[in-house]
Amino acid sequence: MALAGRIRSGISFFKTTSVSPARSHLRGAPLIPALRDYATACAQKTANVKVPVALVGESGNFASWLYIAAVKMNSLEKIESDLSELVEAMKTSPIFSQFTKDPSVPRETRLAAIVDVCDKAKFAEPTKNFLSLLAENGKLKNLDVIVKKFMQLTTAHRGDVKVLVTTVMPLPPAEEKELKETLQEIIGEGKKVTVEQKIDPSIYGGLIVEFQQKVLDMSIRTRAQQMERLLREPVDFTNL
Repeated sequence: MALAGRIRSGISFFKTTSVSPARSHLRGAPLIPALRDYATACAQKTANVKVPVALVGESGNFASWLYIAAVKMNSLEKIESDLSELVEAMKTSPIFSQFTKDPSVPRETRLAAIVDVCDKAKFAEPTKNFLSLLAENGKLKNLDVIVKKFMQLTTAHRGDVKVLVTTVMPLPPAEEKELKETLQEIIGEGKKVTVEQKIDPSIYGGLIVEFQQKVLDMSIRTRAQQMERLLREPVDFTNL
């Protein structure tokens, strides 16, 4: 398919201050104020930090506060590496993954286990502090979403652009290369474009491209829905 042309036409269409883990705030105190304190713990002598992408929702707030703290502590890459390792461990260990999501696990047990994991994995102190806050407040169940949003911020921080392409079947290498080159041209030089493919047979054909909070839907499913809506609209014969 003339992928480049379709993309172009579609675009036109539309830091090290330590916070003792889980002890920096009163036991049982709300998590959000604690995380705000965590993110501003070293702000006195540091210029303001702004998140490169505005995120919404509770997980987005957590990711944003962690990003601000990481930048101020000059620990962004280490924290990113720590969290990637932890998420990978959750994927390869169903027991550990279930443990993080089980609400029946006592808070003390959850906290002690996370601290032990962080110590054995030699995670940075800011990483351990953040995970301890989540563990004590029962938010480990959202860890995978928080980490995904945090990675979105670190990617934007580096000037990289992650593009999610949804198709019915994997793109051939030539078409993937063409798509990447087209997106690089659209996004501009100086930013690295990374393409992630997602397979979804329910779109029937075509493709959906998502990047920088933009969605370019060129799927057959959407076109069929648009056509159906058009056919259902009443016809005004008086203007014929």
